[in-house]
Formats: sequence, structure tokens, C-alpha cells
Amino acid sequence: MKKLTGLLAMMIFSTGFQKQTFTLQSDDVRDRFTRPFVYDKYRCGGRNLSPELHWSGAPAGTASFAVSIFDPDAPTGKGWWHWLVFDIPANVHRLPRGAGDASGRALPPGAIQWQNDYGETGYGGPCPPRGDPPHRYIVTVYALDTARLNVPPDTPPEMLAVYLNRHTLAKASFTAYYGRG
Repeated sequence: MKKLTGLLAMMIFSTGFQKQTFTLQSDDVRDRFTRPFVYDKYRCGGRNLSPELHWSGAPAGTASFAVSIFDPDAPTGKGWWHWLVFDIPANVHRLPRGAGDASGRALPPGAIQWQNDYGETGYGGPCPPRGDPPHRYIVTVYALDTARLNVPPDTPPEMLAVYLNRHTLAKASFTAYYGRG
């Protein structure tokens, strides 16, 4: 009985110190993008809605969050930034479907959307070239050590990624796919 009590106490003690895992999920996109989230120009046939995203387990010291969607398979030589939003307050752990609208009305106060590689502010959904194999879309949430990134105007998306990485405490991602056949 003494051995069992000691083992039980050790199990209770050790579970109090388990490292929390930072995770990102979406109720809209799991393993592939579907029509509502696909770009609405260039005959891509979508509605260009940004997907719902939610995250949990951010590390201590998180002062804000940022979200990005990046296609490393785009035939540009540098990939393609579909969405960049930052300065999301630390008490926010969800972005609703459609939050990437250019108006930014569905974003939390203070959050900033940046220009994507379509040259538009806000979300620009997948639209890979016809005939390409399905592209990977890496959806990432960053836990940042600063409440404000203070990015200079006209900073290109790839440079914004440098700012994000410089202030990242942790990040969580998932990869979804989309192809147009």
C-alpha cells in the first residue's frame, strides 16, 4: 500500500509540471481548402473567406499574436503570402470566419492586416495555377513577446516575416492543401 501511495503522489506531482502545448486548429479547414476559402478572382471560383482559426496553450509572456497563411509551392521562387495579420491582443484566441475581409471589421481592436502577395490588404485565398499538383498552405499562429510590432509602412510581406520571427516565443501551424487540377 505504501508503494501505491508513493506512486500515486508521484503521478499527481509530475502532472502539475507538464509543459503546455501551443496548438492551432480550424473548424473550417482541416487537411484541404474548400471553395468558400478559395480566392474570388482569376477564375479561381471561391468566395475568398478567411477560415475560422482558434488556438490555445500560448507560452507565458505572450504579449500578442500574429497569423499567417503561406504557400511555399507558389511558382515565384519565394512562395506566396496569402494572409498576414498581427498585433492581435494576447487575450484573443480565435479569429472568426471572414475576419480577413479587407475592412478588418471582424478583427479584434488593434489588430493590423498587412498586404498579401496579391497586392491587397487582408486575406487572399488559394489560387494555384491550373495543372499544378496541390499546393501546401501553411497556416501559422505566432505567440509574440511584444504587443506591437511597429512595422514601417510599405514593408513587403517577406520582411514582415523577419519581424515576426524576431519576436516569436512560440508558433503553432497546420498544413492544408488545394489544387485546381
